[in-house]
Amino acid sequence: MSGYDTRQQAIAAVTNYKPTVKPLNFSETAPAEVFGSNVFSDKVMKNMLPKDIFKSLMMTKKTGQELDPAIAGPVAAAMKEWALSKGATHYTHVFYPLTGLTAEKHDGFLSPDGEGGAIAEFDAKLLIQGEPDASSFPSGGLRATFEARGYTAWDVTNPAYILENPNGTFLCIPTAFISWKGHALDKKTPLLRSNQAINKAGRRFLGVFGNDDGEMVVSNAGPEQEYFLLDRNFYFARPDLMVCGRTLFGAKPAKGQELDDHYFGAIPRRVLAFMLEVERELYKLGVPVKTRHNEVAPGQFEIAPLYEQSNLATDHNQMIMTTLKGVAKRYGMACLLHEKPFAGINGSGKHLNYSLSTATQGSLYSPGETPHENMQFLAVTAATIRAVEKYGKLLRAVVASAGNDHRLGANEAPPAIISIFLGGELAEIFNQIEMGDLKGTKAKGKLRVGVDTLPPLPMDSGDRNRTSPFAFTGNRFEFRAVGSNQSIAGAQVALNTILAESLDFVSDEIEKITKGDSKKLNAACQKVIQGIMKKHGHVVFNGDGYADAWQKEAEKRGLPNLKTAVDALPCLMDEDVVKVFSDYEVLSKDEMHSRYEIFFEQYNQHVQTESALVVKIAKTVILPPAIRYQGELAATAASLKAAGIEPTLGTLNDITNKLRELQKRTADLEKLMENTEFDSVADEARYKTDTILPAMLAVREVADALEGCVADDLWPLPSYQEMLFIK
Repeated sequence: MSGYDTRQQAIAAVTNYKPTVKPLNFSETAPAEVFGSNVFSDKVMKNMLPKDIFKSLMMTKKTGQELDPAIAGPVAAAMKEWALSKGATHYTHVFYPLTGLTAEKHDGFLSPDGEGGAIAEFDAKLLIQGEPDASSFPSGGLRATFEARGYTAWDVTNPAYILENPNGTFLCIPTAFISWKGHALDKKTPLLRSNQAINKAGRRFLGVFGNDDGEMVVSNAGPEQEYFLLDRNFYFARPDLMVCGRTLFGAKPAKGQELDDHYFGAIPRRVLAFMLEVERELYKLGVPVKTRHNEVAPGQFEIAPLYEQSNLATDHNQMIMTTLKGVAKRYGMACLLHEKPFAGINGSGKHLNYSLSTATQGSLYSPGETPHENMQFLAVTAATIRAVEKYGKLLRAVVASAGNDHRLGANEAPPAIISIFLGGELAEIFNQIEMGDLKGTKAKGKLRVGVDTLPPLPMDSGDRNRTSPFAFTGNRFEFRAVGSNQSIAGAQVALNTILAESLDFVSDEIEKITKGDSKKLNAACQKVIQGIMKKHGHVVFNGDGYADAWQKEAEKRGLPNLKTAVDALPCLMDEDVVKVFSDYEVLSKDEMHSRYEIFFEQYNQHVQTESALVVKIAKTVILPPAIRYQGELAATAASLKAAGIEPTLGTLNDITNKLRELQKRTADLEKLMENTEFDSVADEARYKTDTILPAMLAVREVADALEGCVADDLWPLPSYQEMLFIK
């Protein structure tokens, strides 16, 4: 079968698609009844556990106190009873290794009873600790190759849950993953440690203002997950999408996103059916998904949950990504989470809405009606400004990846320069403090539309800035640089840790001035903020982050512009970065170095895989049909010449030149890939960034040009136009 036939069959399958999934009947079971139905929630535990056990468990969850091991037995018994009632036959300790993916090993509840039958077993030991083989997970040198032992440890702060399969169900227990020596081998352990750090520093900070009421200070997250959908027939006809998650070839279509006609448009019928099932599955798992809509690029969409405590939000985001991919298959589609599946149109990010809060005070970033009088709010915001400026390179490094490099700074995502957007009102207040003359700002007004039947709308204090990597959005900050395929844990670990350090700095400075005299608090607070703004205020930028002028202005301000992952990742081992993670007991120097090694290795492997596939596709998929077309043109020219007609050779010459160039550039890339001798993973990554990636693009450039010349009935790969617009 020719490549063209494959394309036509794919198009026919897409246009003739008929649902194979029975429609959901929301009238039979209301969404509110579905929500959390597969979660071993606080409500379930309250009904199933003895009162003293439940009380002890809640104290650990809500105050962070050490877990009493004695409660594990009763909890395990109740969890087993609940899981069996849901039809579970197996349980698994779910963990998140440094691959960024979800990992699980299933064990059965049933054991032989010695009398020809079986009994269900699950005790405290099995709940608290598991022992998966750690040898095949990345460790970055934390263990020797022959050392295989690793432990999973029950994360009591997040609930267990049931996952369903057409042939059964199984119990999932959230866990941390550590080595035999106690090193963190996962995403969760550092996040839990950083949550402890921000709670300690945050409560001390609130105490300076007389507002520490004993409630935990927690970080919160609300990740807006972007993704692409395309029909699986197209997906399987594109080896680059299957293997790499992005297209390595593909000519720009006549129409992309220029008309802005996809953003917030009517959701296609099949896509909406998919979204509804995704939401229902996530409701069962207690994931509070709230928003769905078309994104800017054709074929791109977004799902966003409500705000949650950071550890739970991180687990839930992993569930969202897994569910998106799984449900898409049932609707004949593939879900792409790569940051840049298609060149020339917007890629996908995961805007991380971040805040600090307590159960009684709400968000510490809430400015109130008169933010210029809210010294606690101004101080925590100033601490954030200081943290982002001081550790800007770290924030760039934690979102660095081979995939995200294709997105950052491409007029669709924030630039690689880390800056803060405050909005007009806050920027004015902080400017006044820096100048030593705090006066306040104008009262908020009403926005009148000019239509009598429409009500006046409350007016926000400032506009939003979609070009800023770290923007204040009313009662939180939005970190827009996180990639769609990345775990949100890394960004939160960094934010929690640097904010803990910055809050401690603010607390220290205020206490030095007030010496316990509350009457001096406001003046001391203004003085500390003034000092922060003078030293770190240059990180605040309220303008257009996409503009070339900002690149020059940022350089004048001394803000780093780390354009690639290879530029950013070395910052993980900067002395101040290693020190802050070590001081706050979030990551040791060895653990930091392991991540440095792993992230570089992952970058190198991604580029290695992509470059090898570029060569293979160029030689075995693109070159043969182009040569066939060249042969057809040559045969036609010969026939015309034999008939006494002088042929026009422009197209033949053009194809011949492009074929010659494709072969040359492919051979050049192959030659460059033969270099495998490097002193370090960082040196290899630099070579791949500066040499291999440009060579790959050179092959793509001529291949895409051939796509515009070769007869359509010979071209083997589904085109951008087909993949993006045929639903």
